[in-house]
Amino acid sequence: MRVLGIESSCDETGIAVYEAGFGLRAHCIYSQANMHSEYGGVVPELASRDHVRKILPLIQQTLCEANVDKKSLDGVAFTAGPGLVGALMVGASVARSFAWALGVPALGINHLEGHLLAPMFEKEPPDFPFLCLLVSGGHTQIVLVKEIGRYSLLGESIDDAVGEAFDKTAQLLKLGYPGGPALANIAERGDSERYRFPRPMLNREGFDFSFSGLKTSVITAYKKLPDEQMEQEKSHIARGFEEAVVETLVTKTQRALEAAQVDRLVVAGGVAANKRLRAAMIRMADMSRINVFFPRFEFCSDNGAMIALAGCLRLMAGQSDTLEIRTSARWPLLSLQPLA
Repeated sequence: MRVLGIESSCDETGIAVYEAGFGLRAHCIYSQANMHSEYGGVVPELASRDHVRKILPLIQQTLCEANVDKKSLDGVAFTAGPGLVGALMVGASVARSFAWALGVPALGINHLEGHLLAPMFEKEPPDFPFLCLLVSGGHTQIVLVKEIGRYSLLGESIDDAVGEAFDKTAQLLKLGYPGGPALANIAERGDSERYRFPRPMLNREGFDFSFSGLKTSVITAYKKLPDEQMEQEKSHIARGFEEAVVETLVTKTQRALEAAQVDRLVVAGGVAANKRLRAAMIRMADMSRINVFFPRFEFCSDNGAMIALAGCLRLMAGQSDTLEIRTSARWPLLSLQPLA
């Protein structure tokens, strides 16, 4: 089965062609980061309009790079949620029209499930069951993945997602957008001992997270600085913030691994590209004698490849949608059906 994947949940237009038995034939991503940087964050209406402009040329480019004729496609998969409703509707409308014109099935895919499956593109993918730390701009969750479609939510953020906390802290430090990579970059020059920010909820039972208090601590520390010191202290504050986030994520994840009694860990989502988080997870995994898996960097951010893969697996299992175009800003993982 050969599937076209379309991702348009936020500010990246991702298109891919995936073929069962062959693998990923091609994928292309267009990022709107430069456009949204002027506003310090994603403007939903502008995101939707830019998807409209870019999605069809990007589909044509991807099919060309895959050396695939559109008539040879067996299905179309698209992100149906969670995400920005306007942006989702662009991808869903194009996908439905494309599938209808070709006479092939179309299927809406959960964006979070796509991230869970992103490490499956690697040479040594994880076997089921595994624990997944899903860390992105909109979600921070610890999920027990028994098989595709069978998920148990062990913990999640009760306020800001970790990616959101990165972006808001970067905005405070006037680092521009997207904030996460910029903050991680200047944190490399920072002193990890200069600022010791709180590690939220580490003394509480359970595996939930909270990052709003950490963000407040950073704001307080920054605003106490004299004007002449703010610029030179940015890297130290960024390093202190990053250290607090990483330690919190690693500690909670380690506890969840012990409770779930699994020896495989997947770290996925946009924040999985953070090098300090990756290094800390690898150290923890070595000490705990577990195997840890990451998507390659290009598949950490939103992409069409993960949607095409998830779509291919579900379409091969006989799943498809009606002609009705449906998207959802909120779509919990736990509501998904198993493949069988």
